[in-house]
Amino acid sequence: MSETTPIRVVLVDDQELVRSGLRRILRRRDGFEIVAECADGAEVPAALADLTADPTAGPGVDVVLMDLRMREVDGITATRLLAADPAAPPVLVLTTFDDDEMLSGALRAGAAGFLLKDSSADDLIRGVRAVAAGDSWLDPAVTGRVLDTYRGSAPPAPPASGPSEVLTPREVEVLRAMAIGRSNGEIAADLVISELTVKSHIGRIFTKLHLRDRPAAIVYAYDHGLVSPAAGA
Repeated sequence: MSETTPIRVVLVDDQELVRSGLRRILRRRDGFEIVAECADGAEVPAALADLTADPTAGPGVDVVLMDLRMREVDGITATRLLAADPAAPPVLVLTTFDDDEMLSGALRAGAAGFLLKDSSADDLIRGVRAVAAGDSWLDPAVTGRVLDTYRGSAPPAPPASGPSEVLTPREVEVLRAMAIGRSNGEIAADLVISELTVKSHIGRIFTKLHLRDRPAAIVYAYDHGLVSPAAGA
């Protein structure tokens, strides 16, 4: 993504006041463009289809910023439907509720991360940018507890050896960096390698450890002592 190309965002929240506040934070001059707004999860597929079908609408959507509690189709259900389509944009969940079960449910549904609505504007901007770049964003205020809930309710993973027995030392470094919330760009800078190389390492980590996505990799890193909740906070 070019630095001059705005990050295209779809807002999904049943409160106009919340959407208005998000518009004021995710401004064009700061590198964002709100390309659609939905008041319910039921409206999201049609909004994305309209953007795809309209040749004047631009190059697509980079992030869906999704509320969890909505009247008809809630954010978890809407996220699950989007995640079933490999071409769909990633979802960053935004919620008022510090509800570990709901947030872990959003991760299981395929969300790329979550952010509490009382987070700072800077954290919202960083979270949207991270997810648009293909990274995850887990709000550090609740990450440890949410991962405990996610771990307890996720299907059993195939048995795996310790990371040092399966991964190369460089892959262990990349996994640890992911677990403490470093983006692909930040990992590349830290390790003095290219972002393409980072993505290659991440792909091999997923394959070797039988992991579906970045949140599952973060859980694995916590479970195997590569990072502690205090370090990730």
